[in-house]
Amino acid sequence: MSDATARATPSALPPSDAELAEWRALSREEQLARYREVLQHPDCQRISTATQSDIRAKAQQQADREC
Repeated sequence: MSDATARATPSALPPSDAELAEWRALSREEQLARYREVLQHPDCQRISTATQSDIRAKAQQQADREC
């Protein structure tokens, strides 16, 4: 595996052209393994009372501050 494909991970953000090419270069099995790894991270195991709308609104506020 090259250094480029070693960095390809699932993300909530739209990928750049280079990131998309790196992701597509991975086998289906490797893509699934990367998804599983990300989804098993402790941050993904927390229970939240926030709704999807709450999460989107907070993310939009953070994005607006960064612009």
